[in-house]
Amino acid sequence: MKASEIRALSVEEMVRKGDDLKQELFNLRFQHETGQLENPQKMKQTKRDIARVKTIIKQLELGKKAE
Repeated sequence: MKASEIRALSVEEMVRKGDDLKQELFNLRFQHETGQLENPQKMKQTKRDIARVKTIIKQLELGKKAE
């Protein structure tokens, strides 16, 4: 997921997306441990997407405080 796609969402949608990504990461970790995960790079990508969402939310919060 690109940062521009995340910025197009509302804050509530960003929070919901972050929660969904955390749940997906949990499921990927579970699949990895049981040997069912076909693409381990998916875990890395999901972690980066979570970080992107958190970063953009934080930027928006800091921007509102500055105003």
